[in-house]
Amino acid sequence: MNNLCADIGWKSINHDGEQLCGDHVDIVDQGDNSTVIVLADGLGSGVKASILSTLTSKIISTMMASGLSLEECVSTIAATLPICSQRGVAYSTFTIIHLINNTTAELIQYDNPHIILLRDCENYEYPRSELNIDGKKIYKSVIKLHENDIFIAMSDGCPHAGIGIAYNFGWKREDIIDFMTTFAHVGYTAKTLSTMLVDECNKLYGYHPGDDATACVIKIRRREPMNILFGPPRNRDDCDRMMSLFFSKEGKHIVCGGTTSSIVAKYLGKPVKASLNFELSDVPPTAEIEGVDLVTEGVITINKVIEFARDALGDNEEYENWSVGRDGASMICRLLFEEATDINFYVGRAVNPAHQNPDLPINFNIKMNLVEELTACLKKMGKRVKVSYF
Repeated sequence: MNNLCADIGWKSINHDGEQLCGDHVDIVDQGDNSTVIVLADGLGSGVKASILSTLTSKIISTMMASGLSLEECVSTIAATLPICSQRGVAYSTFTIIHLINNTTAELIQYDNPHIILLRDCENYEYPRSELNIDGKKIYKSVIKLHENDIFIAMSDGCPHAGIGIAYNFGWKREDIIDFMTTFAHVGYTAKTLSTMLVDECNKLYGYHPGDDATACVIKIRRREPMNILFGPPRNRDDCDRMMSLFFSKEGKHIVCGGTTSSIVAKYLGKPVKASLNFELSDVPPTAEIEGVDLVTEGVITINKVIEFARDALGDNEEYENWSVGRDGASMICRLLFEEATDINFYVGRAVNPAHQNPDLPINFNIKMNLVEELTACLKKMGKRVKVSYF
């Protein structure tokens, strides 16, 4: 088994005036190291297109993840989805990226713009073989994965951007490649890269998209462990065991909470150096302990991290704030959202007496709920998360 993993992110914008997107992305895990990603573009726009693309992506991803052949998937799609009475066409176009054991990518493309592959920050022209299934011309490729490979799948709303506005014939494939290679070396996450591409499409449309536009980016990267300690253990006798397990793990170490940082400082035999700088008015200052990568306040800071996480999974509008912020929440976001692939939570179940003040909107249950919600958000980002309670 290699040490690679896939960072997957996507973003869509709707056809101007439509509430539903006619494109749909579906991601299905096959165990720890294999994933099926389907981007489907429904015929037209609006409700009908949304239904077509959703059905297409769900059927294909489920069948592919179950190990059925491409021929069976396409035949099922053709037989399942209704035929448009005006165009006489049955279903949406689709792009499939099947990651196998994080060593190989199988690309299957039908009528969507061809996937762009950036390797070593340059466009890589991968081989394609042409198949004919039920009268449909389908392109298939099998590619050996390299670290830092970036796959960019799109609906046709991306290359159509700017037709009659910024460009006579839309945003050509080579122009999109040039745009994306500009950022390939920076180290942005897949979500950020897809957001940048779709936002540029929106700009070229004059912020009134003439079609649904979706970009799905898959970035192949090396696994990066991260460890976060949140709260003291319920039983004081477990402090040394909790600290020993926490610091024995490879990767960076984040400590959240005032009492927790005091326990860590005592265990390491190092002082806590507190800061009084409020980088954000609603996030308490950070601190420093030698041997710890980041020390922050607990509940309030984690609550802010969850706010950023919800946004990152949606429109990603807060990215420009947490990506450069020097407050504790922003720094945790960069470590967990951008750097980490495997995250180990060490959560103490001790009840903080300060949180029992009825004037404070914080209690033990809220603290546990924060951990559960942050864990759920990180899993949606494709992170491997393990939570240990003490």
